[in-house]
Amino acid sequence: MKKFALLAFALVSTCANAATTIKIATAAPDGTAWMRELRAGADAIKKGTAERVELKFYPGGVMGDEPTVLRKIKIGQLQGGAFTGGELSQVDKDTQIYSLPFAFKTQEEVDKARTQLDPLLKQKLQKDGYEILGISGGGFAYLVSVNEIKNKNDLKAAKVWIPQGDRIAEASFKAGGVTPIALPLADVYTSLQTGLIDTAANTPAGTIAFQWHTKVKHMIDLPLTYVVGILIVDKKIYDALAPDDRKTVSNELGAAFSRLDKINRDDDAQALAALQKQGIAIFKPNATETASWEAVGSDARKNLVADGEISAEMSTALDKVLAAARK
Repeated sequence: MKKFALLAFALVSTCANAATTIKIATAAPDGTAWMRELRAGADAIKKGTAERVELKFYPGGVMGDEPTVLRKIKIGQLQGGAFTGGELSQVDKDTQIYSLPFAFKTQEEVDKARTQLDPLLKQKLQKDGYEILGISGGGFAYLVSVNEIKNKNDLKAAKVWIPQGDRIAEASFKAGGVTPIALPLADVYTSLQTGLIDTAANTPAGTIAFQWHTKVKHMIDLPLTYVVGILIVDKKIYDALAPDDRKTVSNELGAAFSRLDKINRDDDAQALAALQKQGIAIFKPNATETASWEAVGSDARKNLVADGEISAEMSTALDKVLAAARK
Protein backbone atom coordinates (compact mmCIF):
# COMPACT_ATOMS: atom_id res chain seq x y z
CA MET A 1 0.00 0.00 0.00
CA LYS A 2 2.84 2.36 0.90
CA LYS A 3 4.54 1.67 -2.45
CA PHE A 4 1.26 2.31 -4.28
CA ALA A 5 0.82 5.64 -2.48
CA LEU A 6 4.34 6.72 -3.38
CA LEU A 7 3.78 5.73 -7.01
CA ALA A 8 0.51 7.68 -7.14
CA PHE A 9 2.20 10.73 -5.64
CA ALA A 10 4.99 10.49 -8.21
CA LEU A 11 2.49 10.29 -11.07
CA VAL A 12 0.51 13.30 -9.81
CA SER A 13 3.70 15.27 -9.29
CA THR A 14 4.88 14.46 -12.80
CA CYS A 15 1.58 15.55 -14.35
CA ALA A 16 1.52 18.75 -12.31
CA ASN A 17 4.95 19.70 -13.59
CA ALA A 18 4.44 18.54 -17.16
CA ALA A 19 5.43 21.22 -19.69
CA THR A 20 2.75 22.94 -21.74
CA THR A 21 3.89 23.63 -25.31
CA ILE A 22 2.05 26.45 -27.05
CA LYS A 23 2.52 26.25 -30.81
CA ILE A 24 2.18 29.61 -32.56
CA ALA A 25 2.19 30.33 -36.31
CA THR A 26 3.10 33.61 -37.98
CA ALA A 27 3.65 34.87 -41.51
CA ALA A 28 6.59 36.98 -40.32
CA PRO A 29 9.88 35.79 -41.85
CA ASP A 30 12.51 34.36 -39.55
CA GLY A 31 15.27 36.80 -38.68
CA THR A 32 12.94 39.81 -38.39
CA ALA A 33 12.71 41.92 -35.24
CA TRP A 34 9.27 40.41 -34.65
CA MET A 35 10.67 36.90 -34.46
CA ARG A 36 13.73 37.91 -32.44
CA GLU A 37 11.61 39.56 -29.75
CA LEU A 38 9.02 36.78 -29.67
CA ARG A 39 11.76 34.23 -29.19
CA ALA A 40 13.37 36.37 -26.49
CA GLY A 41 10.00 36.50 -24.73
CA ALA A 42 9.63 32.73 -25.12
CA ASP A 43 13.06 32.14 -23.58
CA ALA A 44 12.15 34.34 -20.61
CA ILE A 45 8.85 32.48 -20.20
CA LYS A 46 10.54 29.09 -20.26
CA LYS A 47 13.01 30.23 -17.62
CA GLY A 48 10.43 32.06 -15.51
CA THR A 49 8.10 29.06 -15.40
CA ALA A 50 10.89 26.57 -14.69
CA GLU A 51 10.21 25.07 -18.15
CA ARG A 52 6.53 24.44 -17.38
CA VAL A 53 5.53 26.61 -20.36
CA GLU A 54 7.25 26.59 -23.72
CA LEU A 55 6.36 28.66 -26.79
CA LYS A 56 7.21 27.13 -30.16
CA PHE A 57 7.00 29.34 -33.25
CA TYR A 58 6.37 28.51 -36.89
CA PRO A 59 7.44 31.58 -38.91
CA GLY A 60 7.32 32.40 -42.59
CA GLY A 61 3.78 31.15 -43.19
CA VAL A 62 4.79 27.49 -43.08
CA MET A 63 1.53 26.60 -41.34
CA GLY A 64 -0.59 28.05 -44.14
CA ASP A 65 -2.57 31.22 -44.69
CA GLU A 66 -4.59 32.96 -41.99
CA PRO A 67 -7.86 30.98 -42.36
CA THR A 68 -5.83 27.77 -42.26
CA VAL A 69 -4.02 28.85 -39.09
CA LEU A 70 -7.31 29.74 -37.38
CA ARG A 71 -8.75 26.36 -38.37
CA LYS A 72 -5.68 24.59 -36.97
CA ILE A 73 -6.11 26.48 -33.69
CA LYS A 74 -9.73 25.34 -33.49
CA ILE A 75 -8.80 21.68 -33.94
CA GLY A 76 -5.85 21.91 -31.57
CA GLN A 77 -3.06 21.43 -34.10
CA LEU A 78 -1.87 24.92 -33.13
CA GLN A 79 -2.59 26.88 -29.98
CA GLY A 80 -2.01 30.38 -31.30
CA GLY A 81 -1.15 32.65 -34.16
CA ALA A 82 -0.01 36.15 -35.04
CA PHE A 83 -2.19 38.19 -37.35
CA THR A 84 -2.74 41.69 -38.62
CA GLY A 85 -5.96 43.35 -37.52
CA GLY A 86 -7.52 42.75 -40.92
CA GLU A 87 -6.60 39.08 -40.93
CA LEU A 88 -8.09 38.60 -37.47
CA SER A 89 -11.41 40.14 -38.55
CA GLN A 90 -12.59 36.61 -39.29
CA VAL A 91 -12.82 36.22 -35.51
CA ASP A 92 -14.00 39.71 -34.58
CA LYS A 93 -14.54 42.50 -37.09
CA ASP A 94 -13.48 45.24 -34.68
CA THR A 95 -9.86 44.08 -34.86
CA GLN A 96 -9.85 46.13 -38.08
CA ILE A 97 -10.27 49.42 -36.20
CA TYR A 98 -6.67 50.53 -36.79
CA SER A 99 -6.97 49.62 -40.47
CA LEU A 100 -9.57 52.28 -41.23
CA PRO A 101 -8.21 54.32 -44.15
CA PHE A 102 -6.72 57.72 -43.34
CA ALA A 103 -8.12 57.55 -39.80
CA PHE A 104 -4.84 58.60 -38.17
CA LYS A 105 -2.57 61.44 -39.17
CA THR A 106 0.26 61.02 -36.66
CA GLN A 107 1.87 58.40 -34.46
CA GLU A 108 0.79 60.43 -31.41
CA GLU A 109 -2.85 59.96 -32.39
CA VAL A 110 -2.30 56.22 -32.69
CA ASP A 111 -0.61 56.07 -29.27
CA LYS A 112 -3.54 57.82 -27.60
CA ALA A 113 -6.06 55.64 -29.40
CA ARG A 114 -4.32 52.45 -28.36
CA THR A 115 -4.60 53.28 -24.65
CA GLN A 116 -8.39 53.15 -25.08
CA LEU A 117 -8.91 50.66 -27.89
CA ASP A 118 -6.40 47.90 -27.08
CA PRO A 119 -8.25 46.96 -23.84
CA LEU A 120 -11.57 46.90 -25.73
CA LEU A 121 -10.12 44.52 -28.30
CA LYS A 122 -8.80 42.23 -25.58
CA GLN A 123 -12.24 42.04 -23.97
CA LYS A 124 -13.87 41.28 -27.31
CA LEU A 125 -11.43 38.50 -28.21
CA GLN A 126 -11.89 36.90 -24.78
CA LYS A 127 -15.59 36.57 -25.57
CA ASP A 128 -14.62 34.93 -28.85
CA GLY A 129 -12.50 32.34 -27.02
CA TYR A 130 -9.05 33.84 -27.50
CA GLU A 131 -6.54 35.60 -25.28
CA ILE A 132 -4.59 38.49 -26.77
CA LEU A 133 -1.04 38.21 -25.48
CA GLY A 134 0.30 41.22 -27.33
CA ILE A 135 -0.51 43.99 -29.79
CA SER A 136 2.38 45.50 -31.67
CA GLY A 137 2.28 48.76 -33.56
CA GLY A 138 3.78 47.97 -36.94
CA GLY A 139 3.60 51.53 -38.22
CA PHE A 140 1.81 53.29 -41.05
CA ALA A 141 1.28 51.49 -44.34
CA TYR A 142 1.88 53.38 -47.57
CA LEU A 143 1.01 52.56 -51.15
CA VAL A 144 4.01 51.26 -53.12
CA SER A 145 3.81 50.62 -56.84
CA VAL A 146 5.63 49.59 -59.96
CA ASN A 147 4.19 52.58 -61.85
CA GLU A 148 3.87 56.20 -60.78
CA ILE A 149 0.70 57.06 -58.84
CA LYS A 150 -0.02 60.72 -58.11
CA ASN A 151 -3.81 60.82 -57.84
CA LYS A 152 -6.95 58.72 -57.57
CA ASN A 153 -7.23 58.35 -61.34
CA ASP A 154 -3.76 56.82 -61.47
CA LEU A 155 -4.80 54.41 -58.73
CA LYS A 156 -7.95 53.41 -60.63
CA ALA A 157 -5.75 52.21 -63.48
CA ALA A 158 -3.51 50.18 -61.16
CA LYS A 159 -3.74 46.49 -60.24
CA VAL A 160 -3.99 46.90 -56.48
CA TRP A 161 -3.42 44.10 -53.98
CA ILE A 162 -5.39 43.73 -50.77
CA PRO A 163 -5.00 40.98 -48.14
CA GLN A 164 -7.33 38.06 -48.64
CA GLY A 165 -10.44 38.51 -46.48
CA ASP A 166 -9.61 42.13 -45.59
CA ARG A 167 -13.02 43.76 -45.92
CA ILE A 168 -11.78 47.14 -44.70
CA ALA A 169 -9.25 47.34 -47.53
CA GLU A 170 -11.80 46.11 -50.05
CA ALA A 171 -14.41 48.68 -49.03
CA SER A 172 -11.82 51.46 -48.88
CA PHE A 173 -10.49 50.94 -52.38
CA LYS A 174 -13.94 50.41 -53.84
CA ALA A 175 -15.00 53.74 -52.31
CA GLY A 176 -12.22 55.27 -54.39
CA GLY A 177 -13.37 53.54 -57.57
CA VAL A 178 -10.70 50.83 -57.46
CA THR A 179 -11.39 47.12 -57.94
CA PRO A 180 -8.68 45.45 -55.83
CA ILE A 181 -7.16 41.99 -56.20
CA ALA A 182 -7.32 39.86 -53.04
CA LEU A 183 -4.40 37.50 -52.42
CA PRO A 184 -2.66 35.91 -49.43
CA LEU A 185 0.28 37.91 -48.13
CA ALA A 186 2.67 35.14 -49.14
CA ASP A 187 1.66 35.54 -52.81
CA VAL A 188 2.38 39.26 -53.10
CA TYR A 189 6.07 39.04 -54.06
CA THR A 190 5.44 36.52 -56.84
CA SER A 191 2.42 38.48 -58.06
CA LEU A 192 4.48 41.68 -58.30
CA GLN A 193 7.06 39.68 -60.21
CA THR A 194 4.56 38.26 -62.71
CA GLY A 195 2.53 41.44 -63.09
CA LEU A 196 -0.67 40.03 -61.60
CA ILE A 197 -0.54 43.09 -59.33
CA ASP A 198 1.51 46.28 -59.56
CA THR A 199 0.48 48.12 -56.40
CA ALA A 200 0.36 47.13 -52.73
CA ALA A 201 0.46 48.70 -49.29
CA ASN A 202 2.86 48.01 -46.45
CA THR A 203 5.06 49.71 -43.92
CA PRO A 204 8.52 50.71 -45.14
CA ALA A 205 10.08 47.99 -42.98
CA GLY A 206 7.53 45.44 -44.18
CA THR A 207 8.18 46.38 -47.80
CA ILE A 208 11.84 45.48 -47.30
CA ALA A 209 11.24 42.43 -45.09
CA PHE A 210 9.06 40.81 -47.74
CA GLN A 211 11.43 41.90 -50.54
CA TRP A 212 8.79 43.97 -52.32
CA HIS A 213 11.27 46.82 -52.59
CA THR A 214 13.06 44.87 -55.31
CA LYS A 215 9.95 45.06 -57.53
CA VAL A 216 8.40 48.48 -56.86
CA LYS A 217 9.68 51.93 -57.86
CA HIS A 218 7.27 54.42 -56.29
CA MET A 219 5.68 55.24 -52.93
CA ILE A 220 2.95 57.70 -51.91
CA ASP A 221 3.90 59.62 -48.77
CA LEU A 222 0.43 59.58 -47.20
CA PRO A 223 -0.42 57.20 -44.34
CA LEU A 224 -3.04 54.82 -45.68
CA THR A 225 -3.69 52.66 -42.62
CA TYR A 226 -2.00 51.78 -39.37
CA VAL A 227 -0.72 48.22 -39.18
CA VAL A 228 -0.87 46.21 -35.96
CA GLY A 229 0.29 42.70 -35.23
CA ILE A 230 -1.89 40.78 -32.78
CA LEU A 231 -0.75 37.60 -31.03
CA ILE A 232 -3.58 35.38 -29.84
CA VAL A 233 -3.79 31.98 -28.17
CA ASP A 234 -6.69 29.67 -27.46
CA LYS A 235 -8.19 30.92 -24.20
CA LYS A 236 -8.70 27.37 -22.94
CA ILE A 237 -4.95 26.75 -23.14
CA TYR A 238 -4.15 30.04 -21.46
CA ASP A 239 -6.70 29.56 -18.67
CA ALA A 240 -5.38 26.04 -18.00
CA LEU A 241 -1.98 27.42 -16.99
CA ALA A 242 -1.21 27.90 -13.32
CA PRO A 243 -1.95 31.50 -12.20
CA ASP A 244 1.73 32.33 -11.69
CA ASP A 245 2.60 30.91 -15.10
CA ARG A 246 -0.17 32.94 -16.76
CA LYS A 247 1.27 36.04 -15.12
CA THR A 248 4.75 35.20 -16.38
CA VAL A 249 3.49 34.61 -19.92
CA SER A 250 1.57 37.91 -19.96
CA ASN A 251 4.39 39.92 -18.39
CA GLU A 252 7.18 38.59 -20.59
CA LEU A 253 5.24 38.87 -23.84
CA GLY A 254 3.99 42.29 -22.77
CA ALA A 255 7.61 43.37 -22.35
CA ALA A 256 8.51 41.87 -25.74
CA PHE A 257 5.71 43.79 -27.44
CA SER A 258 6.74 47.03 -25.75
CA ARG A 259 10.22 46.51 -27.16
CA LEU A 260 8.73 45.75 -30.56
CA ASP A 261 6.81 49.03 -30.61
CA LYS A 262 10.05 50.98 -30.28
CA ILE A 263 12.01 48.72 -32.62
CA ASN A 264 9.32 48.95 -35.30
CA ARG A 265 9.39 52.74 -35.24
CA ASP A 266 13.16 52.82 -35.52
CA ASP A 267 13.12 50.16 -38.26
CA ASP A 268 10.51 52.07 -40.27
CA ALA A 269 12.58 55.26 -40.16
CA GLN A 270 15.68 53.37 -41.28
CA ALA A 271 13.71 51.44 -43.93
CA LEU A 272 12.30 54.65 -45.38
CA ALA A 273 15.81 56.04 -45.74
CA ALA A 274 16.93 52.75 -47.32
CA LEU A 275 14.08 52.86 -49.85
CA GLN A 276 15.03 56.40 -50.84
CA LYS A 277 18.68 55.41 -51.14
CA GLN A 278 17.70 52.53 -53.40
CA GLY A 279 15.95 54.98 -55.72
CA ILE A 280 12.31 54.50 -54.77
CA ALA A 281 10.56 57.73 -55.82
CA ILE A 282 8.47 59.13 -52.96
CA PHE A 283 5.55 61.38 -53.92
CA LYS A 284 4.00 63.76 -51.38
CA PRO A 285 0.41 64.75 -52.30
CA ASN A 286 -0.53 68.41 -51.89
CA ALA A 287 -3.23 69.59 -49.49
CA THR A 288 -6.00 69.36 -52.08
CA GLU A 289 -5.10 65.84 -53.12
CA THR A 290 -4.68 64.77 -49.47
CA ALA A 291 -8.16 66.09 -48.66
CA SER A 292 -9.64 64.10 -51.55
CA TRP A 293 -8.00 60.90 -50.25
CA GLU A 294 -9.27 61.60 -46.74
CA ALA A 295 -12.79 62.12 -48.11
CA VAL A 296 -12.63 58.64 -49.63
CA GLY A 297 -11.59 57.30 -46.23
CA SER A 298 -14.49 59.06 -44.51
CA ASP A 299 -17.01 57.64 -46.99
CA ALA A 300 -15.55 54.16 -46.65
CA ARG A 301 -15.75 54.31 -42.87
CA LYS A 302 -19.43 55.36 -42.91
CA ASN A 303 -20.23 52.47 -45.22
CA LEU A 304 -18.28 50.01 -43.07
CA VAL A 305 -20.14 51.00 -39.91
CA ALA A 306 -23.47 50.89 -41.74
CA ASP A 307 -22.66 47.40 -43.04
CA GLY A 308 -21.60 46.16 -39.59
CA GLU A 309 -17.95 45.69 -40.55
CA ILE A 310 -16.99 47.94 -37.64
CA SER A 311 -19.28 48.21 -34.60
CA ALA A 312 -20.84 51.58 -33.77
CA GLU A 313 -19.37 51.16 -30.27
CA MET A 314 -15.79 50.89 -31.53
CA SER A 315 -16.25 53.64 -34.10
CA THR A 316 -17.59 55.98 -31.41
CA ALA A 317 -14.68 55.13 -29.12
CA LEU A 318 -12.26 56.03 -31.90
CA ASP A 319 -14.07 59.30 -32.59
CA LYS A 320 -13.78 60.34 -28.95
CA VAL A 321 -10.07 59.59 -28.79
CA LEU A 322 -9.30 61.46 -32.02
CA ALA A 323 -11.40 64.44 -31.01
CA ALA A 324 -9.49 64.72 -27.75
CA ALA A 325 -6.13 64.27 -29.50
CA ARG A 326 -6.87 67.00 -32.06
CA LYS A 327 -8.03 69.69 -29.63
